[in-house]
Amino acid sequence: MEEKQILCVGLVVLDIISVVDKYPEEDTDRRCLSQRWQRGGNASNSCTVLSLLGAPCAFMGSLAPGHVADFLVADFRRRGIDVSHVAWQSMGETPLSCCIVNNSNGSRTIVLYDTNLPDVSAKDFEKVDLTRFKWIHIEGRNASEQVKMLQRIEQHNARQPPEQKIQVSVEVEKPQEELFQLFGYGDTVFVSKDVAKHFGFRSSAEALRGLYGRVRKGATLICAWAEEGADALGPDGQLIHSDAFPPPRVVDTLGAGDTFNASVIFSLSQGKSIQEALRFGCQVAGKKCGLQGYDGIV
Repeated sequence: MEEKQILCVGLVVLDIISVVDKYPEEDTDRRCLSQRWQRGGNASNSCTVLSLLGAPCAFMGSLAPGHVADFLVADFRRRGIDVSHVAWQSMGETPLSCCIVNNSNGSRTIVLYDTNLPDVSAKDFEKVDLTRFKWIHIEGRNASEQVKMLQRIEQHNARQPPEQKIQVSVEVEKPQEELFQLFGYGDTVFVSKDVAKHFGFRSSAEALRGLYGRVRKGATLICAWAEEGADALGPDGQLIHSDAFPPPRVVDTLGAGDTFNASVIFSLSQGKSIQEALRFGCQVAGKKCGLQGYDGIV
Protein backbone atom coordinates (compact mmCIF):
# COMPACT_ATOMS: atom_id res chain seq x y z
CA MET A 1 0.00 0.00 0.00
CA GLU A 2 1.29 3.46 -0.91
CA GLU A 3 2.57 5.42 2.09
CA LYS A 4 0.27 8.27 3.09
CA GLN A 5 1.49 11.81 2.47
CA ILE A 6 1.97 14.91 4.59
CA LEU A 7 0.02 17.84 3.11
CA CYS A 8 1.12 21.44 3.71
CA VAL A 9 -1.44 24.17 2.99
CA GLY A 10 -0.31 27.79 2.65
CA LEU A 11 1.93 30.12 0.69
CA VAL A 12 4.28 29.58 -2.21
CA VAL A 13 6.26 32.57 -3.44
CA LEU A 14 9.22 33.23 -5.70
CA ASP A 15 12.11 34.48 -3.58
CA ILE A 16 14.68 36.54 -5.48
CA ILE A 17 17.60 36.33 -3.05
CA SER A 18 20.61 38.63 -3.05
CA VAL A 19 23.45 37.55 -0.75
CA VAL A 20 25.47 40.57 0.41
CA ASP A 21 28.62 40.96 2.51
CA LYS A 22 26.88 43.61 4.65
CA TYR A 23 23.42 45.16 4.70
CA PRO A 24 23.25 48.02 2.15
CA GLU A 25 22.62 51.61 3.11
CA GLU A 26 19.54 53.26 1.64
CA ASP A 27 20.03 55.01 -1.72
CA THR A 28 23.34 53.33 -2.53
CA ASP A 29 24.44 51.17 -5.47
CA ARG A 30 26.44 48.03 -4.68
CA ARG A 31 27.14 44.54 -5.90
CA CYS A 32 25.99 41.37 -4.20
CA LEU A 33 28.06 38.22 -3.59
CA SER A 34 25.51 36.03 -5.37
CA GLN A 35 21.90 36.00 -6.46
CA ARG A 36 19.42 33.18 -6.95
CA TRP A 37 15.76 32.40 -7.59
CA GLN A 38 14.39 30.13 -4.89
CA ARG A 39 10.93 28.74 -4.23
CA GLY A 40 9.77 30.14 -0.88
CA GLY A 41 6.72 30.61 1.32
CA ASN A 42 6.20 28.90 4.68
CA ALA A 43 4.20 25.85 3.59
CA SER A 44 6.27 25.52 0.42
CA ASN A 45 9.57 25.59 2.37
CA SER A 46 8.24 23.03 4.83
CA CYS A 47 7.46 20.73 1.87
CA THR A 48 11.05 21.12 0.66
CA VAL A 49 12.39 20.06 4.05
CA LEU A 50 9.94 17.17 4.41
CA SER A 51 10.96 15.92 0.98
CA LEU A 52 14.68 16.14 1.86
CA LEU A 53 13.97 14.20 5.07
CA GLY A 54 12.34 11.46 2.99
CA ALA A 55 8.64 12.05 3.68
CA PRO A 56 6.14 11.76 0.82
CA CYS A 57 4.49 15.17 0.78
CA ALA A 58 2.10 17.41 -1.11
CA PHE A 59 1.60 21.16 -1.35
CA MET A 60 -1.69 23.05 -1.56
CA GLY A 61 -1.65 26.77 -2.25
CA SER A 62 -2.61 29.33 -4.88
CA LEU A 63 -0.76 30.09 -8.11
CA ALA A 64 -1.55 32.25 -11.14
CA PRO A 65 -0.49 30.87 -14.55
CA GLY A 66 2.68 32.40 -16.00
CA HIS A 67 6.48 32.21 -16.02
CA VAL A 68 6.86 32.55 -12.25
CA ALA A 69 4.39 29.74 -11.56
CA ASP A 70 6.12 27.54 -14.19
CA PHE A 71 9.42 27.95 -12.32
CA LEU A 72 7.79 27.17 -8.95
CA VAL A 73 5.91 24.08 -10.17
CA ALA A 74 9.06 22.74 -11.87
CA ASP A 75 10.97 23.20 -8.62
CA PHE A 76 8.29 21.38 -6.60
CA ARG A 77 8.45 18.50 -9.08
CA ARG A 78 12.25 18.46 -8.99
CA ARG A 79 11.94 17.82 -5.24
CA GLY A 80 9.33 15.10 -5.74
CA ILE A 81 6.57 17.17 -4.11
CA ASP A 82 2.99 16.47 -5.24
CA VAL A 83 1.40 19.64 -6.71
CA SER A 84 -1.91 18.11 -7.82
CA HIS A 85 -3.76 20.16 -5.17
CA VAL A 86 -2.52 23.60 -6.30
CA ALA A 87 -5.44 26.03 -6.61
CA TRP A 88 -4.95 27.75 -9.97
CA GLN A 89 -6.40 31.26 -9.88
CA SER A 90 -7.76 33.17 -12.86
CA MET A 91 -7.12 36.55 -11.22
CA GLY A 92 -4.13 38.00 -9.41
CA GLU A 93 -0.40 37.41 -9.70
CA THR A 94 1.87 34.77 -8.20
CA PRO A 95 3.52 36.19 -5.04
CA LEU A 96 7.09 37.40 -5.30
CA SER A 97 9.54 38.59 -2.69
CA CYS A 98 12.91 40.30 -2.77
CA CYS A 99 15.17 38.96 -0.01
CA ILE A 100 18.48 40.35 1.19
CA VAL A 101 20.57 37.77 3.04
CA ASN A 102 23.49 39.26 4.97
CA ASN A 103 26.37 36.79 4.68
CA SER A 104 28.17 38.25 7.71
CA ASN A 105 25.42 37.38 10.22
CA GLY A 106 22.80 35.36 8.30
CA SER A 107 20.00 37.92 8.77
CA ARG A 108 17.27 37.97 6.13
CA THR A 109 15.24 41.03 5.13
CA ILE A 110 12.13 40.31 3.06
CA VAL A 111 9.94 42.61 0.98
CA LEU A 112 6.92 40.57 -0.12
CA TYR A 113 4.26 41.28 -2.74
CA ASP A 114 1.32 38.89 -2.29
CA THR A 115 -1.64 41.18 -2.02
CA ASN A 116 -3.90 40.28 -4.92
CA LEU A 117 -3.89 36.47 -5.32
CA PRO A 118 -6.84 34.76 -3.61
CA ASP A 119 -5.85 32.19 -0.98
CA VAL A 120 -6.99 28.58 -1.04
CA SER A 121 -10.67 28.45 -0.05
CA ALA A 122 -12.70 25.90 1.88
CA LYS A 123 -14.39 25.11 -1.46
CA ASP A 124 -10.98 24.27 -2.99
CA PHE A 125 -10.23 22.09 0.03
CA GLU A 126 -13.49 20.13 -0.41
CA LYS A 127 -11.94 18.55 -3.53
CA VAL A 128 -9.07 17.04 -1.50
CA ASP A 129 -9.27 13.29 -0.86
CA LEU A 130 -8.41 13.23 2.84
CA THR A 131 -7.76 9.46 2.88
CA ARG A 132 -4.43 10.10 1.11
CA PHE A 133 -2.93 11.91 4.10
CA LYS A 134 -1.57 10.96 7.50
CA TRP A 135 -0.79 14.57 8.50
CA ILE A 136 -2.10 17.96 7.34
CA HIS A 137 -0.25 21.17 8.25
CA ILE A 138 -1.98 24.52 7.81
CA GLU A 139 -0.05 27.80 7.70
CA GLY A 140 -2.36 30.44 9.19
CA ARG A 141 -3.49 32.86 6.47
CA ASN A 142 -7.20 33.31 5.59
CA ALA A 143 -8.30 31.94 8.94
CA SER A 144 -12.08 32.07 8.48
CA GLU A 145 -11.76 29.78 5.45
CA GLN A 146 -9.11 27.63 7.13
CA VAL A 147 -11.39 27.00 10.13
CA LYS A 148 -13.85 25.38 7.70
CA MET A 149 -11.02 23.22 6.32
CA LEU A 150 -10.02 22.17 9.82
CA GLN A 151 -13.64 21.36 10.69
CA ARG A 152 -13.84 19.16 7.59
CA ILE A 153 -10.77 17.22 8.82
CA GLU A 154 -12.36 16.89 12.28
CA GLN A 155 -15.55 15.48 10.73
CA HIS A 156 -13.49 13.05 8.66
CA ASN A 157 -11.50 11.95 11.72
CA ALA A 158 -14.69 11.35 13.73
CA ARG A 159 -15.57 8.56 11.28
CA GLN A 160 -12.14 6.89 11.35
CA PRO A 161 -10.58 4.28 13.63
CA PRO A 162 -7.73 5.75 15.74
CA GLU A 163 -4.95 4.47 13.45
CA GLN A 164 -6.55 6.12 10.39
CA LYS A 165 -7.08 9.57 11.92
CA ILE A 166 -5.19 12.45 10.30
CA GLN A 167 -2.83 14.35 12.58
CA VAL A 168 -3.24 18.12 12.21
CA SER A 169 -0.81 20.95 12.87
CA VAL A 170 -1.39 24.69 12.60
CA GLU A 171 1.10 27.55 12.41
CA VAL A 172 0.19 30.94 13.93
CA GLU A 173 3.09 33.10 12.72
CA LYS A 174 1.75 36.60 12.08
CA PRO A 175 0.48 38.81 14.95
CA GLN A 176 -2.92 39.29 13.31
CA GLU A 177 -6.12 39.05 15.34
CA GLU A 178 -7.94 36.96 12.71
CA LEU A 179 -5.35 34.17 12.99
CA PHE A 180 -5.72 33.68 16.74
CA GLN A 181 -8.90 31.59 16.31
CA LEU A 182 -6.63 28.91 14.79
CA PHE A 183 -5.10 28.20 18.22
CA GLY A 184 -8.22 26.14 18.97
CA TYR A 185 -7.57 23.64 16.18
CA GLY A 186 -4.88 21.05 15.58
CA ASP A 187 -3.08 18.39 17.58
CA THR A 188 0.10 20.45 17.33
CA VAL A 189 0.13 24.25 17.26
CA PHE A 190 3.26 26.23 16.33
CA VAL A 191 3.25 29.79 17.65
CA SER A 192 5.96 32.22 16.53
CA LYS A 193 8.23 34.42 18.60
CA ASP A 194 6.59 37.44 16.91
CA VAL A 195 3.12 36.40 18.08
CA ALA A 196 4.43 35.61 21.58
CA LYS A 197 5.99 39.08 21.79
CA HIS A 198 2.75 40.62 20.48
CA PHE A 199 1.03 39.17 23.57
CA GLY A 200 3.78 40.61 25.78
CA PHE A 201 5.68 37.40 26.53
CA ARG A 202 9.47 37.55 26.82
CA SER A 203 10.40 33.88 26.41
CA SER A 204 9.02 30.75 24.79
CA ALA A 205 8.30 29.15 28.18
CA GLU A 206 6.37 32.23 29.31
CA ALA A 207 4.43 32.28 26.00
CA LEU A 208 3.45 28.61 26.23
CA ARG A 209 2.13 28.96 29.77
CA GLY A 210 0.25 32.12 28.82
CA LEU A 211 -1.23 30.84 25.56
CA TYR A 212 -1.89 27.17 26.35
CA GLY A 213 -5.47 27.93 27.44
CA ARG A 214 -6.26 28.82 23.81
CA VAL A 215 -5.47 25.36 22.37
CA ARG A 216 -7.90 22.47 22.33
CA LYS A 217 -7.87 19.69 24.91
CA GLY A 218 -4.99 17.26 24.36
CA ALA A 219 -3.03 19.52 22.00
CA THR A 220 0.68 20.39 22.15
CA LEU A 221 1.78 24.01 21.81
CA ILE A 222 5.29 24.68 20.47
CA CYS A 223 7.29 27.91 20.37
CA ALA A 224 10.78 28.32 18.89
CA TRP A 225 12.86 31.29 20.06
CA ALA A 226 15.80 31.44 17.62
CA GLU A 227 19.14 31.00 19.41
CA GLU A 228 17.35 30.26 22.70
CA GLY A 229 16.08 26.96 21.29
CA ALA A 230 12.46 25.82 21.51
CA ASP A 231 9.88 24.73 24.07
CA ALA A 232 6.72 22.62 23.99
CA LEU A 233 3.82 22.26 26.40
CA GLY A 234 1.40 19.34 26.19
CA PRO A 235 -1.68 18.17 28.07
CA ASP A 236 0.40 16.77 30.96
CA GLY A 237 1.48 20.32 31.83
CA GLN A 238 5.19 19.47 31.59
CA LEU A 239 7.33 22.08 29.84
CA ILE A 240 9.80 20.45 27.45
CA HIS A 241 12.87 22.29 26.17
CA SER A 242 15.55 21.80 23.54
CA ASP A 243 18.59 24.00 23.22
CA ALA A 244 19.45 25.46 19.83
CA PHE A 245 22.17 23.85 17.70
CA PRO A 246 23.88 26.83 16.04
CA PRO A 247 26.19 26.14 13.10
CA PRO A 248 29.87 27.18 13.26
CA ARG A 249 28.86 30.26 11.23
CA VAL A 250 25.34 31.56 10.55
CA VAL A 251 25.00 32.44 6.85
CA ASP A 252 21.29 32.15 5.91
CA THR A 253 18.30 32.13 8.29
CA LEU A 254 15.70 32.44 5.50
CA GLY A 255 13.25 29.57 6.09
CA ALA A 256 14.78 28.45 9.39
CA GLY A 257 11.38 28.52 11.12
CA ASP A 258 9.78 26.53 8.29
CA THR A 259 12.65 24.03 8.59
CA PHE A 260 12.03 23.68 12.32
CA ASN A 261 8.29 23.13 11.83
CA ALA A 262 8.79 20.55 9.08
CA SER A 263 11.41 18.64 11.07
CA VAL A 264 9.17 18.49 14.15
CA ILE A 265 6.23 17.32 12.01
CA PHE A 266 8.41 14.68 10.34
CA SER A 267 9.66 13.40 13.68
CA LEU A 268 6.20 13.27 15.30
CA SER A 269 4.75 11.58 12.20
CA GLN A 270 7.38 8.87 12.67
CA GLY A 271 6.07 8.21 16.18
CA LYS A 272 8.86 10.01 18.06
CA SER A 273 8.28 11.73 21.41
CA ILE A 274 7.81 15.48 21.65
CA GLN A 275 11.25 15.78 23.31
CA GLU A 276 12.89 13.91 20.41
CA ALA A 277 10.93 15.93 17.84
CA LEU A 278 11.86 19.25 19.45
CA ARG A 279 15.55 18.33 19.53
CA PHE A 280 15.46 17.11 15.93
CA GLY A 281 13.72 20.33 14.83
CA CYS A 282 16.39 22.46 16.50
CA GLN A 283 19.19 20.34 15.01
CA VAL A 284 17.95 20.52 11.41
CA ALA A 285 17.05 24.23 11.66
CA GLY A 286 20.51 24.94 13.09
CA LYS A 287 22.18 23.09 10.25
CA LYS A 288 20.06 25.02 7.71
CA CYS A 289 21.27 28.36 9.16
CA GLY A 290 24.82 27.37 8.24
CA LEU A 291 23.90 26.78 4.57
CA GLN A 292 22.60 28.86 1.69
CA GLY A 293 19.26 27.27 0.76
CA TYR A 294 18.27 23.75 1.84
CA ASP A 295 20.51 21.24 0.08
CA GLY A 296 22.81 19.65 2.63
CA ILE A 297 20.48 19.79 5.67
CA VAL A 298 20.50 15.96 5.79
